[in-house]
Amino acid sequence: MKKTETEKIEINIHGMHCVSCSQNIEKRLIKEKGVVSAKVGYATNRASIEYDPKAISKQRLSETINKLGYKAFFAAADEEGFATDPVCGMRVNKKSSIKKQFDGRIHYFCSEECVRKFESPEEELKSMKRKVTIALSGVLVLALLRVVAMFTLAAGVSIVTWVPIPELPFFTWGMWLFLITTPVQFIGGWTFYKGAYNALKNKSLNMDFLIAMGTLTAYIYSVFVIFLPGILPVQEKDVYFEVSAVIIAFVLLGKFMEDYMKKRTSAAVRKLLDLRPKTARVIRNNKEIEILAEEIMKGDIIIVKPGEKIPVDGVVIAGESSVDQSMITGESIPVAKSKGDEVIGGTINKHGVIRFKATKIGSETTLMQIVKMVEEAQASSAPIQRLADKVSAYFVPAVVAIALISFAIWWIVLGNFTFGLLSFVAVLIISCPCALGIATPAALMVGVGKGAEAGILIRGGEYLEKAEKLQVVVLDKTGTLTKGEPVVTNIICNRKTGQLAGYNNTKISEEQLLGFAASVEKGSEHPLGEAIVKKAESMKVRIPAASKFKAVPGHGIRAVVNRKTVIIGNRKMMKDNKIIISGFEDIATGLENDGKTVMFVAVNKNLAGVIAVADVLKDNSKKAIEELRRLCIEPIMLTGDNERTAKAIAKQVGIEKIIANVLPGEKADVIKNLQKQGKVVAMVGDGINDAPALAQADIGIAIGSGSDVAKETGGIVLIKDDIMDVATSIKLSKATMKKIKQNLFWALGYNAAAIPIAALGLLNPIIAAAAMAMSSLSVVSNSALLKRLKLKESS
Repeated sequence: MKKTETEKIEINIHGMHCVSCSQNIEKRLIKEKGVVSAKVGYATNRASIEYDPKAISKQRLSETINKLGYKAFFAAADEEGFATDPVCGMRVNKKSSIKKQFDGRIHYFCSEECVRKFESPEEELKSMKRKVTIALSGVLVLALLRVVAMFTLAAGVSIVTWVPIPELPFFTWGMWLFLITTPVQFIGGWTFYKGAYNALKNKSLNMDFLIAMGTLTAYIYSVFVIFLPGILPVQEKDVYFEVSAVIIAFVLLGKFMEDYMKKRTSAAVRKLLDLRPKTARVIRNNKEIEILAEEIMKGDIIIVKPGEKIPVDGVVIAGESSVDQSMITGESIPVAKSKGDEVIGGTINKHGVIRFKATKIGSETTLMQIVKMVEEAQASSAPIQRLADKVSAYFVPAVVAIALISFAIWWIVLGNFTFGLLSFVAVLIISCPCALGIATPAALMVGVGKGAEAGILIRGGEYLEKAEKLQVVVLDKTGTLTKGEPVVTNIICNRKTGQLAGYNNTKISEEQLLGFAASVEKGSEHPLGEAIVKKAESMKVRIPAASKFKAVPGHGIRAVVNRKTVIIGNRKMMKDNKIIISGFEDIATGLENDGKTVMFVAVNKNLAGVIAVADVLKDNSKKAIEELRRLCIEPIMLTGDNERTAKAIAKQVGIEKIIANVLPGEKADVIKNLQKQGKVVAMVGDGINDAPALAQADIGIAIGSGSDVAKETGGIVLIKDDIMDVATSIKLSKATMKKIKQNLFWALGYNAAAIPIAALGLLNPIIAAAAMAMSSLSVVSNSALLKRLKLKESS
């Protein structure tokens, strides 16, 4: 049976007010034929949908969301010369479409009608701000009226007729309140009524329903008391217009502040998008022209002058310069670029003028890959959130039931209708599930964004949760702990040898020894030979031509240099050629115990000296291992080297446990064996050979990814080639999980304590509204504190 080919699409959703909204949208999407999976994030206001395009169109998915009372807009999907209209989802030509910029991104529309229908997050926030202003203005007038009434009554003067009276007439006072609060009730609160109506229409309940039901109850009760007295079973002449208006004002203010802070917590993506230049200078038809960066095509030749941003990824074809890549890779020192070198879009050209050929554009660029990865991670949820999601699913119906029971007990059993009404409203208002719903996403957004700014890309919430439980980190030696490029570390001459190779009784110098060795190794492709040649070139040693090469596999090589026979190799090579090395045995053994490879060099049958080559440690390797130990994580070194070399490297960095002589295909088995022991394992690697082990580990950490972030197997991707980022990523994960747990504890604790207090009639509905708004704000504010986390100690 042929497997169905599915597609994935991202849809931005406006108008969600709580986690119940996102859950209702998710449930409705899943019911659509052709939808494989749907995940809707309340904190990110985005839906990630996998669907079968043959069974359902993306336009139908958008309509489904719109019918629920929300606004759906397609996320940007750039490709060469084309883009997606965010309103209708049509594929439009960038050159002929209508261009508009919103929130730092250029959007392309097929018609003016789509432009009118589009609403950016900034516009949504402005709309909310207007409603907050109306509601707060009404509340302010109510407060002033209350103050004026108090003073005029104290003076025995009516605020209506300005004649002395013993007290303000109840009906007159009620009419003033009615006139002032009605605009607040139905203009400021319209969002909640519309949301509640759509929820009921779709046979679901959400936060809007709780707010609408609570405020309308207080408002309608007051209308009856003023205009239809005697109908309700109450003795007191009390109205609660103020309660209703203040609740709406507080809730709107809380939602506005929550949305504003959510926008700030997701600023990492905005910062990344701001790195892109708006225009670019390209060569077309042998002319230099300026175009929008979005209109660059693959193969375009782009000119970048000093101080300008590089618009897309490419390869330098002319010129030399240094490029500041700190905003992408975190490297503090500008990187030299010349012909053949890769450049990354969003980085800054510092000095010279360069020309480069565009190789990756639009969504293919490193910058946009990072943006996509960050957005996907922010939209994900940690397994710990599942409990909160389950609670939220039954939360609203349970709250309505508790509110009704409370009202019934106070009225029917205790005979106090007014108190029952107030407790009913208080329970509905204080029991908003928002804090519970955003406990995980809010912290996740800040944590993932913080990591992205430091060149640490965390693919999702599940990896954060696993990182907190890590017990073992397995590090591949070559390229992870070491630089992966052998270098010459020692050159030791045989000072006892006189009249060596016709040098007239002079002792051989390091330069002469290196020159002989480099001449023989010049044509070699062996890494050790290349290291010797590089060393000679760096010391500007003359490298004479060699002839009559003869390689002995696994032992060494011989050749003729300046009519002298030069032999380089191991002990076996020296023994076979009857060269005495006894005076250098201890020196060679000592170097080998330090993890170095020793090569003996003989000239005309006399030992001239030894050259030691090693794959040296990265600068921060030892410090990184110390940091892992500080985090109570056991480091293990994994290598294909022999045990003696492995132990020498491990000793230098402070690793106690090593696993040596491991073939590339056996690395994943090593991880499996550790997992069988019940350990939570992370694997750190940098190459293709490490991919199976990275995939097998509980967390794969891919280091030094550079511009290939999208190709990595790891759950955590480190853009820089800095091993310190391994410990930093774990530290960030632990801090983020700590915030998530704090948020969940507060949200669950708040609701567990507040509902019984409200049901007992011990909580004024106005205080309940303020407390409900503060609960969500406290969760978002607590998450925002992650921005202050110092990922690295200043040196």
